[in-house]
Amino acid sequence: MTTYLHSGWYKYNRNPVIGGGEAGSCFDVSAVKTENGMRLYVSWREKHCIAAADSADGLFFSPLQKVLAVDENVPGEDEVNRPCVIRKDGKWLMWYTSQHRPSKADGTSCLYMAKSDDGLKWTRLPGPVMKPENPWEKNAVMCPHVLYDEKKQCFRMWYSAGDQYEPDAIGYAESKDGLHWDKLPAPVFQADSNFPSECHKVTACCVIPYEGWHYMFYIGFRDEDHATIHLARSRDGIAGWQRFDKNPIVWPKPWGQGFDREACYKPSVLPMGDGWMLWYNGRSGIMEAIGAVMHPGFDLGFGPDEA
Repeated sequence: MTTYLHSGWYKYNRNPVIGGGEAGSCFDVSAVKTENGMRLYVSWREKHCIAAADSADGLFFSPLQKVLAVDENVPGEDEVNRPCVIRKDGKWLMWYTSQHRPSKADGTSCLYMAKSDDGLKWTRLPGPVMKPENPWEKNAVMCPHVLYDEKKQCFRMWYSAGDQYEPDAIGYAESKDGLHWDKLPAPVFQADSNFPSECHKVTACCVIPYEGWHYMFYIGFRDEDHATIHLARSRDGIAGWQRFDKNPIVWPKPWGQGFDREACYKPSVLPMGDGWMLWYNGRSGIMEAIGAVMHPGFDLGFGPDEA
Protein backbone atom coordinates (compact mmCIF):
# COMPACT_ATOMS: atom_id res chain seq x y z
CA MET A 1 0.00 0.00 0.00
CA THR A 2 1.31 3.45 -0.94
CA THR A 3 1.91 5.75 2.03
CA TYR A 4 0.66 9.22 1.07
CA LEU A 5 2.04 12.22 2.91
CA HIS A 6 0.65 15.73 2.80
CA SER A 7 1.54 18.36 0.20
CA GLY A 8 1.85 15.84 -2.62
CA TRP A 9 4.65 13.61 -1.29
CA TYR A 10 4.25 9.85 -1.08
CA LYS A 11 6.53 6.98 -0.11
CA TYR A 12 7.40 4.25 -2.59
CA ASN A 13 5.37 1.20 -1.59
CA ARG A 14 8.33 -1.20 -1.92
CA ASN A 15 10.76 0.68 0.29
CA PRO A 16 13.57 0.30 1.15
CA VAL A 17 15.35 0.54 -2.20
CA ILE A 18 18.90 0.01 -0.84
CA GLY A 19 20.19 -1.60 2.34
CA GLY A 20 18.70 -3.68 5.10
CA GLY A 21 18.87 -7.47 5.22
CA GLU A 22 22.15 -8.93 3.99
CA ALA A 23 23.39 -5.54 2.76
CA GLY A 24 23.31 -4.17 6.30
CA SER A 25 22.91 -0.53 7.33
CA CYS A 26 23.11 2.21 4.70
CA PHE A 27 22.65 5.90 5.49
CA ASP A 28 23.27 9.50 4.41
CA VAL A 29 22.80 9.49 0.64
CA SER A 30 23.88 11.65 -2.29
CA ALA A 31 22.02 11.37 -5.61
CA VAL A 32 23.59 12.29 -8.97
CA LYS A 33 22.07 12.20 -12.45
CA THR A 34 23.87 10.09 -15.06
CA GLU A 35 23.48 9.47 -18.78
CA ASN A 36 21.48 6.32 -18.06
CA GLY A 37 19.45 7.51 -15.07
CA MET A 38 21.03 8.22 -11.72
CA ARG A 39 23.58 6.99 -9.18
CA LEU A 40 23.14 6.93 -5.44
CA TYR A 41 26.15 7.20 -3.13
CA VAL A 42 25.54 5.86 0.38
CA SER A 43 27.41 5.48 3.65
CA TRP A 44 27.82 1.73 4.25
CA ARG A 45 28.08 1.25 7.98
CA GLU A 46 29.30 -2.35 8.16
CA LYS A 47 32.06 -1.63 5.61
CA HIS A 48 33.01 1.78 7.11
CA CYS A 49 33.05 3.11 3.56
CA ILE A 50 31.18 4.95 0.82
CA ALA A 51 29.44 2.81 -1.78
CA ALA A 52 27.52 3.44 -5.01
CA ALA A 53 24.61 1.87 -6.88
CA ASP A 54 23.09 2.74 -10.26
CA SER A 55 19.46 2.96 -11.31
CA ALA A 56 17.46 3.87 -14.39
CA ASP A 57 14.45 5.05 -12.40
CA GLY A 58 15.65 5.75 -8.84
CA LEU A 59 13.76 2.74 -7.48
CA PHE A 60 15.56 -0.41 -8.69
CA PHE A 61 19.30 -0.34 -8.04
CA SER A 62 22.34 -2.38 -8.98
CA PRO A 63 24.22 -4.10 -6.12
CA LEU A 64 26.29 -1.80 -3.93
CA GLN A 65 29.97 -1.48 -4.74
CA LYS A 66 32.58 0.08 -2.47
CA VAL A 67 34.07 3.22 -4.03
CA LEU A 68 35.91 4.99 -1.19
CA ALA A 69 37.40 3.31 1.86
CA VAL A 70 39.25 4.31 5.02
CA ASP A 71 42.81 5.45 4.29
CA GLU A 72 45.36 4.04 6.71
CA ASN A 73 47.63 6.99 5.87
CA VAL A 74 45.18 9.39 7.53
CA PRO A 75 46.04 9.18 11.25
CA GLY A 76 43.10 8.08 13.37
CA GLU A 77 40.57 7.76 10.55
CA ASP A 78 38.18 4.90 11.29
CA GLU A 79 35.25 5.69 8.99
CA VAL A 80 34.40 7.66 5.84
CA ASN A 81 30.77 8.56 5.17
CA ARG A 82 28.18 11.29 4.45
CA PRO A 83 29.29 12.11 0.89
CA CYS A 84 28.18 14.78 -1.54
CA VAL A 85 28.97 14.09 -5.21
CA ILE A 86 28.60 16.47 -8.16
CA ARG A 87 29.72 16.45 -11.80
CA LYS A 88 31.63 19.40 -13.28
CA ASP A 89 33.66 19.81 -16.49
CA GLY A 90 33.69 16.08 -17.17
CA LYS A 91 34.92 15.19 -13.67
CA TRP A 92 33.19 13.69 -10.66
CA LEU A 93 33.87 15.57 -7.41
CA MET A 94 33.17 14.27 -3.91
CA TRP A 95 33.25 15.93 -0.51
CA TYR A 96 32.90 13.53 2.39
CA THR A 97 33.25 13.15 6.14
CA SER A 98 36.30 11.55 7.73
CA GLN A 99 35.49 10.43 11.27
CA HIS A 100 37.94 9.82 14.08
CA ARG A 101 35.70 8.21 16.63
CA PRO A 102 36.85 6.33 19.74
CA SER A 103 33.19 6.08 20.78
CA LYS A 104 29.75 7.00 19.42
CA ALA A 105 29.67 10.38 21.18
CA ASP A 106 33.36 11.31 21.24
CA GLY A 107 35.94 12.02 18.57
CA THR A 108 36.25 14.46 15.68
CA SER A 109 35.02 14.82 12.12
CA CYS A 110 36.55 16.76 9.21
CA LEU A 111 35.76 17.14 5.52
CA TYR A 112 37.92 15.83 2.68
CA MET A 113 37.68 15.93 -1.11
CA ALA A 114 38.20 13.35 -3.87
CA LYS A 115 38.11 13.35 -7.70
CA SER A 116 37.19 10.74 -10.28
CA ASP A 117 36.87 10.27 -14.03
CA ASP A 118 33.99 7.80 -13.79
CA GLY A 119 32.52 8.23 -10.30
CA LEU A 120 33.71 4.78 -9.24
CA LYS A 121 37.50 4.97 -8.94
CA TRP A 122 38.38 7.89 -6.70
CA THR A 123 41.59 9.75 -5.88
CA ARG A 124 41.61 11.38 -2.48
CA LEU A 125 43.09 14.88 -2.38
CA PRO A 126 45.29 16.18 0.45
CA GLY A 127 43.22 17.40 3.33
CA PRO A 128 41.27 17.99 5.35
CA VAL A 129 39.59 20.75 3.37
CA MET A 130 37.51 21.83 6.37
CA LYS A 131 37.97 21.36 10.12
CA PRO A 132 35.93 22.52 13.13
CA GLU A 133 37.27 25.96 14.05
CA ASN A 134 34.43 28.23 15.12
CA PRO A 135 32.98 27.77 18.62
CA TRP A 136 29.57 26.56 17.37
CA GLU A 137 31.28 23.81 15.33
CA LYS A 138 32.57 22.14 18.53
CA ASN A 139 34.53 19.04 17.41
CA ALA A 140 32.79 18.04 14.17
CA VAL A 141 32.07 19.30 10.67
CA MET A 142 30.23 16.82 8.46
CA CYS A 143 27.35 16.27 5.99
CA PRO A 144 28.56 18.54 3.14
CA HIS A 145 26.21 19.58 0.38
CA VAL A 146 28.01 21.32 -2.49
CA LEU A 147 26.83 23.15 -5.61
CA TYR A 148 28.79 24.99 -8.27
CA ASP A 149 27.36 28.44 -8.90
CA GLU A 150 28.08 29.50 -12.49
CA LYS A 151 27.05 33.09 -11.85
CA LYS A 152 29.30 33.49 -8.80
CA GLN A 153 31.99 31.25 -10.32
CA CYS A 154 32.50 29.37 -7.07
CA PHE A 155 31.59 26.26 -5.13
CA ARG A 156 28.98 26.74 -2.40
CA MET A 157 28.75 24.42 0.58
CA TRP A 158 26.13 23.92 3.24
CA TYR A 159 27.48 21.72 6.04
CA SER A 160 26.53 20.55 9.51
CA ALA A 161 28.63 21.01 12.62
CA GLY A 162 28.58 20.61 16.38
CA ASP A 163 28.37 17.35 18.30
CA GLN A 164 30.01 14.25 16.88
CA TYR A 165 27.01 11.91 17.25
CA GLU A 166 24.45 14.28 15.71
CA PRO A 167 25.58 17.79 14.71
CA ASP A 168 23.63 20.85 15.85
CA ALA A 169 23.09 23.32 13.00
CA ILE A 170 23.89 24.19 9.38
CA GLY A 171 26.73 26.43 8.24
CA TYR A 172 27.77 27.92 4.91
CA ALA A 173 31.06 28.33 3.02
CA GLU A 174 32.37 29.25 -0.44
CA SER A 175 35.43 28.18 -2.41
CA LYS A 176 37.01 28.89 -5.79
CA ASP A 177 38.68 25.47 -6.06
CA GLY A 178 36.70 23.16 -3.76
CA LEU A 179 39.73 22.76 -1.49
CA HIS A 180 40.08 26.10 0.30
CA TRP A 181 36.87 27.29 1.93
CA ASP A 182 35.79 30.60 3.44
CA LYS A 183 33.20 29.94 6.13
CA LEU A 184 30.68 32.28 7.65
CA PRO A 185 31.40 32.51 11.40
CA ALA A 186 27.89 31.56 12.55
CA PRO A 187 25.28 29.04 11.40
CA VAL A 188 22.89 30.10 8.62
CA PHE A 189 20.12 27.75 9.81
CA GLN A 190 19.38 26.59 13.36
CA ALA A 191 16.71 24.73 15.34
CA ASP A 192 13.61 26.71 16.22
CA SER A 193 11.82 26.00 19.51
CA ASN A 194 8.55 27.15 17.93
CA PHE A 195 8.48 23.99 15.81
CA PRO A 196 8.24 20.83 17.94
CA SER A 197 9.46 18.47 15.22
CA GLU A 198 12.74 20.38 14.87
CA CYS A 199 13.15 22.07 18.24
CA HIS A 200 16.31 20.11 19.15
CA LYS A 201 18.60 20.21 16.09
CA VAL A 202 18.62 20.78 12.32
CA THR A 203 21.24 19.06 10.13
CA ALA A 204 22.24 17.31 6.92
CA CYS A 205 20.60 19.44 4.26
CA CYS A 206 20.21 19.22 0.49
CA VAL A 207 19.83 22.59 -1.25
CA ILE A 208 18.23 22.82 -4.71
CA PRO A 209 18.12 26.12 -6.65
CA TYR A 210 14.80 26.29 -8.50
CA GLU A 211 12.93 29.21 -10.10
CA GLY A 212 14.57 31.97 -8.09
CA TRP A 213 14.60 30.12 -4.76
CA HIS A 214 16.99 27.89 -2.85
CA TYR A 215 14.93 25.01 -1.47
CA MET A 216 16.48 23.32 1.55
CA PHE A 217 15.49 19.77 2.49
CA TYR A 218 16.89 18.97 5.93
CA ILE A 219 16.63 16.79 9.03
CA GLY A 220 14.72 18.18 11.99
CA PHE A 221 15.24 16.53 15.37
CA ARG A 222 12.68 16.69 18.16
CA ASP A 223 15.24 14.93 20.39
CA GLU A 224 18.53 13.10 19.83
CA ASP A 225 16.94 9.90 18.53
CA HIS A 226 13.82 10.99 16.63
CA ALA A 227 14.03 12.83 13.32
CA THR A 228 11.87 13.81 10.35
CA ILE A 229 12.49 15.57 7.03
CA HIS A 230 11.62 19.23 6.61
CA LEU A 231 11.59 21.91 3.91
CA ALA A 232 12.51 25.60 3.84
CA ARG A 233 13.42 28.15 1.19
CA SER A 234 15.54 31.28 0.82
CA ARG A 235 16.23 33.63 -2.05
CA ASP A 236 20.02 33.54 -1.67
CA GLY A 237 20.45 30.26 0.22
CA ILE A 238 21.98 32.05 3.19
CA ALA A 239 19.48 34.33 4.93
CA GLY A 240 15.74 34.93 5.10
CA TRP A 241 14.75 31.28 5.37
CA GLN A 242 11.03 30.50 5.24
CA ARG A 243 9.96 27.18 6.74
CA PHE A 244 7.25 25.23 4.98
CA ASP A 245 4.09 25.62 7.04
CA LYS A 246 3.19 21.93 6.80
CA ASN A 247 6.55 20.55 8.02
CA PRO A 248 7.59 17.81 8.34
CA ILE A 249 7.19 16.49 4.80
CA VAL A 250 8.48 12.94 5.51
CA TRP A 251 8.07 11.10 8.80
CA PRO A 252 8.08 7.52 10.20
CA LYS A 253 5.06 5.32 9.77
CA PRO A 254 2.65 6.30 12.57
CA TRP A 255 1.78 2.70 13.37
CA GLY A 256 5.38 1.87 14.27
CA GLN A 257 6.24 -0.58 11.52
CA GLY A 258 8.66 -0.68 8.62
CA PHE A 259 12.30 0.16 8.04
CA ASP A 260 11.79 3.82 9.04
CA ARG A 261 9.55 3.36 12.07
CA GLU A 262 11.77 5.42 14.42
CA ALA A 263 13.42 8.13 12.31
CA CYS A 264 13.78 9.59 8.81
CA TYR A 265 17.21 11.11 8.10
CA LYS A 266 19.36 12.87 5.45
CA PRO A 267 17.41 13.72 2.29
CA SER A 268 18.93 13.91 -1.18
CA VAL A 269 16.64 15.33 -3.88
CA LEU A 270 16.57 15.48 -7.68
CA PRO A 271 14.03 16.68 -10.25
CA MET A 272 13.19 13.49 -12.16
CA GLY A 273 10.71 13.30 -15.04
CA ASP A 274 7.58 15.23 -14.13
CA GLY A 275 8.34 15.83 -10.44
CA TRP A 276 10.70 15.48 -7.51
CA MET A 277 12.32 12.34 -6.09
CA LEU A 278 13.75 12.26 -2.59
CA TRP A 279 15.90 9.53 -1.04
CA TYR A 280 16.48 9.26 2.70
CA ASN A 281 17.68 6.79 5.30
CA GLY A 282 15.12 5.39 7.69
CA ARG A 283 15.95 3.75 11.00
CA SER A 284 14.37 0.87 12.88
CA GLY A 285 16.39 -0.02 15.97
CA ILE A 286 20.04 -0.06 14.90
CA MET A 287 19.29 -0.93 11.26
CA GLU A 288 19.15 1.77 8.59
CA ALA A 289 18.17 1.56 4.92
CA ILE A 290 17.40 3.88 2.02
CA GLY A 291 13.86 4.74 0.99
CA ALA A 292 12.38 6.75 -1.88
CA VAL A 293 9.69 9.43 -1.77
CA MET A 294 8.04 11.02 -4.82
CA HIS A 295 6.30 14.33 -5.49
CA PRO A 296 4.38 14.60 -8.78
CA GLY A 297 4.77 18.10 -10.18
CA PHE A 298 7.29 20.75 -9.17
CA ASP A 299 5.14 23.08 -7.06
CA LEU A 300 6.27 22.39 -3.48
CA GLY A 301 3.29 24.10 -1.89
CA PHE A 302 4.64 27.37 -0.53
CA GLY A 303 1.95 29.41 -2.21
CA PRO A 304 2.45 32.65 -4.16
CA ASP A 305 6.03 33.87 -4.33
CA GLU A 306 6.92 36.83 -2.20
CA ALA A 307 8.74 39.77 -3.69
